[in-house]
Amino acid sequence: MHRTGMTELEVVLAVARRNSFRGAAQELGMSTTAVSSAVAGLEARLKVRLFNRSTRSVALTDIG
Repeated sequence: MHRTGMTELEVVLAVARRNSFRGAAQELGMSTTAVSSAVAGLEARLKVRLFNRSTRSVALTDIG
């Protein structure tokens, strides 16, 4: 991760709290791209989709 001590799980939790990648990025002091990359990386390693995304909303999946 770009920020010392920041784990992908912390990023996922921030996205879930805010229901927003942009809101999570602001909360964590990261770029939206870094937040998106962290979530995508974790999803790829786990081989599951954690969030349903559209242009207007972000919501946890059942697995997420």
